[in-house]
Amino acid sequence: MPLTNSQYDAVMRSYEEKQRAARHRLEEHTRIVYEKIPAYEDLDRQVASISIEQGRKLLNGEENALTELKQKLRKLSEKKASLLCENGFPADYLSQIYECDKCRDTGYIANKKCSCFRTAEINLIYEQSHIKNLLKTENFSSLSYDYYEGEDLKKFTKAVQICQNFIKSFYLDYRNLFFYGTVGTGKSFLSCCVAKELMDQGSLVIYFSASQLFDTLSKSTFDRDSREALSGISDDIYDCDLLIIDDLGTELTNSFVSSQLFSCLNNRHLRKKSTIITTNLSLSELRDRYSDRIFSRITSNYEVCKLTGKDIRMQKKTSSAGRA
Repeated sequence: MPLTNSQYDAVMRSYEEKQRAARHRLEEHTRIVYEKIPAYEDLDRQVASISIEQGRKLLNGEENALTELKQKLRKLSEKKASLLCENGFPADYLSQIYECDKCRDTGYIANKKCSCFRTAEINLIYEQSHIKNLLKTENFSSLSYDYYEGEDLKKFTKAVQICQNFIKSFYLDYRNLFFYGTVGTGKSFLSCCVAKELMDQGSLVIYFSASQLFDTLSKSTFDRDSREALSGISDDIYDCDLLIIDDLGTELTNSFVSSQLFSCLNNRHLRKKSTIITTNLSLSELRDRYSDRIFSRITSNYEVCKLTGKDIRMQKKTSSAGRA
């Protein structure tokens, strides 16, 4: 998904700031050189006057004017470089220095985005995903099967395969995932694994705990002060490449929550935008807590994965205590 207008503007503002900083740096370097080497400023004035003089000759039809201009400017450039070196300045001290030499801090090369722009996009996506810190530890590189055995291991192994297939076909097929089961069995972990892989490819992933999601939707609906500030994120909830709703069922459920949940899932389904939901609720509890249409929407349009086993967080604590 392309960046939203506000996201694109944020990236472009960062480039404008880089260009402004580069100009200020060059202006300051020039001021320092002029103070220390007055002759250098004289040479700069000569460059300007010679350029004007030769330009007039060129307009008057003198054929050698351009060649003469190049020769004179080259000699002046050599004198300027010598003055800098003689006075202890680096040869490139008065050159414009860019963070990215390829695009000169514009973000574009011709009409194509520079690689640095793509990096800026991905960084912004990470910043706005709500899970930047989580992804440092919760990703496929830290995946372990050591906490599962027997039937629990089979279920987790299958869920991992489903996640990997989900990632591979993400840009080809519209799919959704629903992870449910006992506490601490890797549901949120797997959703983070998927998120990181897709975000690294430049997809816009938005992560919310269920309580955060409905609090945001509530404020954007009822809180006049928050409505404008949250309008962008409300749009992204419906239109981002992947929405993750973590720990569904931990929020205070009421008619507003149920209606907003259905609206969110239905809108994303109509737009063919993928969603991952995790919950500790059983399927029967899901049906009882929410409406039949929500239950039907999830069971009909989501790949359902059940994870079981001992609480991994508790296993890790026990293991750490034992080593201590």
